[in-house]
Amino acid sequence: MDKYINKFLDNPWFIRVIALILAVLLFENVNEKSQSVVNVPQDKEAEVIENVPVKSYYDAENLVVTGIPETVTLTLSGPKSNLQQAVTQRGFEVYVDLTEAEIGTKKVPIQIKGISDRLKVSIDPEVAEVSIQEKVTQEFSVEVEFNSKIIADGYISETPTIKPNKVKITGARDVVDQITYVKATLDAKGPIKDTLKKEAEILVLDQSLNKLNVEVEPNKVEVTLPVKASSKTVPIKLEQKGTLPNGISIGSISLEKEEATIIAPEQILKNTDSVRVELDVSNIKEDTQVTLPVLIPEGVVEVDPKAINVTIKVNNTEDKIISNLPIHIEGLPAEYKAVFREPTNGSASITVSGRREDLKNVDASDFNVFVDASNLDVGEHDVELKVEGPNHLNWKIAKGTVKISITQNEV
Repeated sequence: MDKYINKFLDNPWFIRVIALILAVLLFENVNEKSQSVVNVPQDKEAEVIENVPVKSYYDAENLVVTGIPETVTLTLSGPKSNLQQAVTQRGFEVYVDLTEAEIGTKKVPIQIKGISDRLKVSIDPEVAEVSIQEKVTQEFSVEVEFNSKIIADGYISETPTIKPNKVKITGARDVVDQITYVKATLDAKGPIKDTLKKEAEILVLDQSLNKLNVEVEPNKVEVTLPVKASSKTVPIKLEQKGTLPNGISIGSISLEKEEATIIAPEQILKNTDSVRVELDVSNIKEDTQVTLPVLIPEGVVEVDPKAINVTIKVNNTEDKIISNLPIHIEGLPAEYKAVFREPTNGSASITVSGRREDLKNVDASDFNVFVDASNLDVGEHDVELKVEGPNHLNWKIAKGTVKISITQNEV
């Protein structure tokens, strides 16, 4: 038997076959190990999940709880497969259990449920300091708040109305006790000239105007802000300027409207008694109608009407010269006396224009020519001549000034 075994071992082909078989077995063993390494996942040490919401359990009908964080950060560690499932499915819940808690301030743990026991969990923060208080509901009246600068110049706002004018406010008792102001804040842009109706949000504030964390029902109200013009009606006055052409006199002037409505701030309104139109008569030669703007004092915002028609009737006129009208000296104090230096005779001449029938009976007695010496001292003075006469006539004085000499009376 040994003889045959030795014979096989000495045969080179036998050795070669055995070597081939061993090489094949070794290759298969190495390849199997390599496939095994690729298919086995490696574990990940940790996973951080931020902004995880926190749920709270308590008697929400009768209690108010503050101090619970809205979100926390979780750090999870453990097998990779469990980590991936927790991160992707989010089947867990982070919560605070206050179902058995009593009124007051206390520290409570932040807990987690619905997560694999194979994972280690770290919660940041781990503890919340909460305040548990009795929930109360009270009714409060609402007042409107708005920026008065939105009201246009010349307009005023009246007392606003609110619908509804009362709201129910729910919150912790100590917070509700701090309520000082309940305001409907009107958010609007100006300038406003008409009544404004708009929804306004409710603000609940303490004495220091800090916003309080409460529930408001309803949280918006409808505000109506009446706005009207600050106005009054005043007469329209006609002012003439310029000089009528020779041979023309005004027969009549009629205004389309005698009054206008002005809009202005109250103080301006109080001090404004009239508005005016200006009529330039220098180019009027016949009956005519002109449209004139209504001129308003500074500070008046609007006027209605803005312009009016003015009808002018003219008369063809003649001139009449009245000479030797005595010049009177008025206002001279008793301790002074005055004499005329130029003209020395103390008289003046005027040219009167008007209709022929009006001029027939006009004479010197219809006119008063005078100078005002009330503010003059001793010495010589050039003084303006003034004339008073019938309103339906026009006149022109030959020379507008005179020279007088004032002296002290002898005692």
